[in-house]
Amino acid sequence: MDKFRMIFQFLQSNQESFMNGICGIMALASAQIYVAFDFKCPCLPNYNLAYGMGILFVPPLVLFLLGFVMNNNVSMLAEEWKRPTGKRQKDPAVLRYMFCSMAQRAMIAPAVWVSVTLLDGECFVCAFCTSVPIEKLGNDSYTGLSEKAMRRILAQIPCIEIYSGQEFIAREVAIRYLRCISQAIGWTFVLLMTLLAFLVRSLRPCFTQAAFLKSKYWSHYIDIERKLFDETCTEHAKSFAKVCIQQFFEGMNKDLSMVHSHFPEKAPSEAGEEKEKLLGIMDQRTMNKLLKNWHKCKPPLCLNQEVLQNGWAGDIIHSHVPKKEYAAYYSKV
Repeated sequence: MDKFRMIFQFLQSNQESFMNGICGIMALASAQIYVAFDFKCPCLPNYNLAYGMGILFVPPLVLFLLGFVMNNNVSMLAEEWKRPTGKRQKDPAVLRYMFCSMAQRAMIAPAVWVSVTLLDGECFVCAFCTSVPIEKLGNDSYTGLSEKAMRRILAQIPCIEIYSGQEFIAREVAIRYLRCISQAIGWTFVLLMTLLAFLVRSLRPCFTQAAFLKSKYWSHYIDIERKLFDETCTEHAKSFAKVCIQQFFEGMNKDLSMVHSHFPEKAPSEAGEEKEKLLGIMDQRTMNKLLKNWHKCKPPLCLNQEVLQNGWAGDIIHSHVPKKEYAAYYSKV
């Protein structure tokens, strides 16, 4: 259990690496799901296109939404977007950065699914088998069929056991023609996704480096602030529960000692240390008010001592302390 706890703490402290690993696992899972998927084309003119396009686009949409669901930052983004402004302004650039980071990771698994589906070609063959050019690939001398009958025969191309138009158009020729187009579209899609990822990951910081660093910094700050607040609330709840239980047992001990007419033995208590951890929040009403104030009016992002003392409870008192300027040097090595 200690090893699993250490691994879990490591993943929590390295959330970016953890989310990249989750996205990689989802990408491999999407490929394995497609391989294990029992693809059965209906081979009916009115259903082939809907079935093929559904297999091509519906699972990627599900995987995209799962990528957001499995990302812990979704709730943090929604919380930051919907929170009252209070004394801390919202930065749309930070929200956009957080959303784009999550969207980039969530798009990996859908892109893998679409790529594998197009490169395999079965889905494309099922969807567009009725669009095979008969004048180029079929038998021109075989005439006398209505358009409806011709579409019914072409819709049977993916199903070898029921195909009855071999003299009309060779099944192998039609399948190779459609699979060639599908693979061409698949490799084009892979190339476009690779170029898009290169542009987003490499060229974007070069044009807006200052804005990129600012958005990245405050995005990390929001994440760390939320974790520290949760940890502080957890420690406070633990100390609150411990003091409450100790007071209950001490009260019961006094009642029993009065009944039996003897003085209780004084045992060492850690109530004093636990009360120090409560930071002055000693009752449910005060704690609820604190949590409500944290949601409605988070403290301003200014570590000036007078602001920390007076800015949250009332108006901010601006001091006339002269500003100090600092020069920072960054190495590009």
